[in-house]
Amino acid sequence: MSNNKPGNKPPKSPSRTQKSTQRPQKPTKSAPGSAKRYQEQLAENKAKPVAKAKVAPRPKKTESEEGGERIQKVLARGGVGSRREIERWIDEGKLTLNGHPVKLGDRLRDGDRLLLNERIINWEKFALQPTRVLLYHKPTGEVVTRRDPEGRPVIFTQLPKLLTARWISVGRLDINTSGLLLVTNNGELANRLMHPSSQVEREYAVRILGDVPEATLALLKQGVELEDGKAKFDEIRFYGGEGANKWYHVIVSEGRNRLVRRLWESQGVTVSRLIRVRYGPVVLPERLKAKAHYEINGKELELLFEFAGMTPEKFQDEKPEPAAPVPQRMRKREPRK
Repeated sequence: MSNNKPGNKPPKSPSRTQKSTQRPQKPTKSAPGSAKRYQEQLAENKAKPVAKAKVAPRPKKTESEEGGERIQKVLARGGVGSRREIERWIDEGKLTLNGHPVKLGDRLRDGDRLLLNERIINWEKFALQPTRVLLYHKPTGEVVTRRDPEGRPVIFTQLPKLLTARWISVGRLDINTSGLLLVTNNGELANRLMHPSSQVEREYAVRILGDVPEATLALLKQGVELEDGKAKFDEIRFYGGEGANKWYHVIVSEGRNRLVRRLWESQGVTVSRLIRVRYGPVVLPERLKAKAHYEINGKELELLFEFAGMTPEKFQDEKPEPAAPVPQRMRKREPRK
């Protein structure tokens, strides 16, 4: 039986492209008839492995691409409050967005009008930016506030300017206390480091007048009653001194107002000088002069995020440009063990 019957067209020969792409096949005995040939070709195609197309995974959308950032995240970054506090304000109806009560999950977009207790919040200045942390050596005589009604010098005038955020101090030091003060533009990080539940260690160098009996030192480590509750030193170490002046290093795990002075004074001991030398894992650099600051970045900043229980930001490795040149000799010391 011939394949060239009238009305039957001969099967088309494969094109050059098809010839070049087809795998060489073993010669097979061709059966007569176009239907039979079609069945054979179909079987051959099924036997060939089909390469799956490689599809690149879709990149994860950022919050801005999804339509803004969550309200509690923006406000926490700006130091308005911690995320938990802001979520509580949302439940209590204290926040309104474009005239409507805020709900958990609401996001801020360009042009949104946000109010807290009927007061406008300029949330745009809390735009996403790399976290910066400064170690500032506060001298005595400066106050940790933005404006002082008595006209005393404030620490924020000594810091570099920020265009779209503000510096937030991690705790405070009173006017007569000098030493290490951390400041950052990340409100969530600041809240984590100074929240009472974190119990971050603060170490102070204390100069006192006269000798202190061992019984008094033991009592200060055991705990004494103050006007705002019981308090104690976690550790007391004698650091020497001659004559009437003696130096001690003490550690506390809370940030109550003037706590170190009040503990010593409760036992009739006079503190003539008080310097904070450590806050958590960060130590005051030995050569950092008063009114000077040192910016931490890179690995040091990642360790601080880890200490606070936070994930370093994706652009954390980018080193921010320092506002003022920092001498190379100013390096952070390792915390004392």
